[in-house]
Order: sequence, then C-alpha cells, then structure tokens
Amino acid sequence: MQESAKPGDARFFRRTGPHSLGEIAALLGTQTAAPARLIHGVAPLQSAGPEDVSFLDNRRYADLLPATKAGAVILHPDYAAKVPEGCEALVTPEPYVGWAKVSALFYPFPEAVPGRHPSAIIDPTAIVDPTAEIGPGAVIAAGAEIGARTSIGALAYIGPGVIVGPDCRIHPQVTLSHAVLGARVVIYPGARIGQDGFGFAISKTGFTPVPQLGRVLIGDGAEIGANTTIDRGSAQDTVIGPMVHIDNLVQLGHNVHIGAGAVIVAQAGVSGSTHIGPGAMIAAQAGLTGHLNIGAGARIGAQSGVMQDVPAGEEVLGAPAQNAKAFFREVLTLRKLAQNARKGPKTGN
Repeated sequence: MQESAKPGDARFFRRTGPHSLGEIAALLGTQTAAPARLIHGVAPLQSAGPEDVSFLDNRRYADLLPATKAGAVILHPDYAAKVPEGCEALVTPEPYVGWAKVSALFYPFPEAVPGRHPSAIIDPTAIVDPTAEIGPGAVIAAGAEIGARTSIGALAYIGPGVIVGPDCRIHPQVTLSHAVLGARVVIYPGARIGQDGFGFAISKTGFTPVPQLGRVLIGDGAEIGANTTIDRGSAQDTVIGPMVHIDNLVQLGHNVHIGAGAVIVAQAGVSGSTHIGPGAMIAAQAGLTGHLNIGAGARIGAQSGVMQDVPAGEEVLGAPAQNAKAFFREVLTLRKLAQNARKGPKTGN
C-alpha cells in the first residue's frame, strides 16, 4: 500500500496553482512581506516543504512550528514570533477558517462537465439545463428539473417533479423524491430524501398508514451526508434551512424544520414535527422526540436523549437530557458517593 505524507493525491484531486503569497494573503485578509513568492500546495507542518503553505490552529501542535520547512504558515498572532527563518507568517485570528479557504483555492470542488452519459435515462418531459452533468445510469423522471451547472452522479434517482437548483452536487446512488432543492446543495452518496414519513393512525384493530402529502424543501448551500434519510412531510413540509450541515447516517422524521446554519452530527435522530432553531448543534447519536422546539444556538451533547424543549443558547447533556452544568454536578456527586462506598465504613477501637 502506498502512503503519502502530503494531502491531495493527484489521482483523486485536481490542483490549481501555483498561487502567489500575495494572492493567498489577500484571500485571508492579511499581509505578507513576500507577495511575489509562489506556493504550489498545502501540507501539515511536519511534512510541508518550502513550496507549501501550512497552518497552526491547535496549541498542542505548537511544538512543530519551529522545525517546519513550510514556505508559509497560517496562524494566530500569538504564534507569529515563533515562525522559523525563511517561512512567511500569514496572521489571522481564525487560522482554521483560513486553512479551509486556502485549501479550496488549491483544490476547488469539481465542476460539472456538461453532458449526458449514454446510459442515463431521462424522461422527455424532464427539464435538464444544457450545462448540467448527468452521470452513468442516472434516472431523471417525468417533470423533474435540473439546474445549471449541477452534477448528477452515477445511478442517482431524481423522482417525478423534483426540482434541483443550480450548482448542486448530487453524488452517486442518491434517491430524491417529493423534494425541492435550492442552489449549491450537496447530497452525498446513498442519501434518501423524500420517502414516506413514519406515520400511522393507531386503533384497536391495528395501524392504518397515513398518506404523507408533504415535501422536503432544502435551502441554498445545505449539505446532506452519506446514507442520511430525510422523510417528506405529512400534511406540512419537512424543511432544511440554508447552510445547514447534516452529517452521515442521520435520520430526520416528517415535518422536521431545521433553521439556517444548524449542524447535526452522525447517527443523530430527530422525530417528526420537531423544530430546530438557527445555529443549533446536535452531536453524535443524540435522539430527539417529536414535536419539540430546540432554540436558536442550542447545543445537544452526544448520546443525549431530548424529551422536552431546549431554550435558545442552552447546552444539554444526558438521557433524559438536562442542563449541562446540572448534569456534571450530578456526575460529580455520584462519583464521590461511589468513592466513599469503596472506602467502606469507618470502624472504631
């Protein structure tokens, strides 16, 4: 097995450049003493060479800075004086954000290659922009619309009437039905969007399925992770707001509403009709019951079981979930009780 010390294997990633330090500094909103110097790529501190740009964001890696061979390093002002001779300091208050911008400069997301693969099946009533890319075995059903510069991956299924906006990237084996997507939406492989919600009317004679008559609306710039499933609404719509980031293996029930910029991490599950406010963060394996209101900027800890509303800005942990400070107080109290129990009762003479 071949191993590479630097990112960006040419077999998988298209690299641009070289780019001047002046161009990179302008992208970061900072200054450089060597604007004409050319940089050819990006690399970690320990493997970067004189033609690479690196970064330092986490203080635990600060010991690597004095020995780096990088041509330039993106870092916080606190570390600028420790940059070795011959290395340019690109100072910014948010080094990791800067690293993301510079990495995208050298390795931009793939652009759609206009055209339709011969094996793709496209209904005559579908509207496909001529600048869109339709991959091998993809199916575009009746009345569907594919926007400009959008890429539809191999074996993806775009159901009847589905609208996919411009500059979207629909990866292989994605299934879209009953959905309307805005611009710049990214859906990773295997995601299932718009299937029936889990809705039943319960009676003494059993379960009667309730028709799921809503849609899934996905806002501009949202990202949906691999193998994530999002149910369409029942009588309302399921809404994924703009710039929402949903990780792999997440399940969202019918009528869920997620506000702009919220983040949901892997294996979390959100039951039907729950509203999640803008900027909220839900950590891995958290479970939320239905019909809740999660306030703007709230934080739900990993493996939390949320059974009641969470106010805006509050952080909760545990199952059942509670305020994080109360949770840690209880953990500390239980730990002290357990330690005292192990010591046993005191005995006198």
